[in-house]
Amino acid sequence: MSACEPAAHLGSAAVVIASTRAAMGVYDDKTGPVIIDWLNEHGFQTSAPVVVPDGAPVGAALRAVLTQGPAVVLTSGGTGLSPTDATPEMTLPLLERHIPGIMEAMRAAGLAKTPMAVLSRGYAGLAGTTLIVNLPGSPSGVMDGLAVLDPIIKHLCEQVAGTHGH
Repeated sequence: MSACEPAAHLGSAAVVIASTRAAMGVYDDKTGPVIIDWLNEHGFQTSAPVVVPDGAPVGAALRAVLTQGPAVVLTSGGTGLSPTDATPEMTLPLLERHIPGIMEAMRAAGLAKTPMAVLSRGYAGLAGTTLIVNLPGSPSGVMDGLAVLDPIIKHLCEQVAGTHGH
């Protein structure tokens, strides 16, 4: 992979949106485009978000995108406590190394704006060399999460790839 620009070496990224209503076409997914723009700005090559219903389809979508070997997979939605919110349960079995500080920071960032942030049950960690982070389903929650990732994503990817000089 050629590194024409400083961030070009960060590789590919995938986005999985857990939303039964968006998957059914009841309304347009609002978080996927925000996440895609953020990833592109940070030097990742992305394709369109994969929008799936809550629950087991999230696990199937995660496993499918992992076969492509992306550096990063960001999910949005399914992290709350409704009966169909199962993104954390679909993500957990795929993670080999947990990075709890990312989610602690995301919940703290959200908590500054709403007490509901403590109800987000998302995970962050590595599936092989792929970073997976569960973002909330709301556009504001996604923005809070991306703000936490913003200063660390390049360093994190370099560490995982073994290209950061320590």
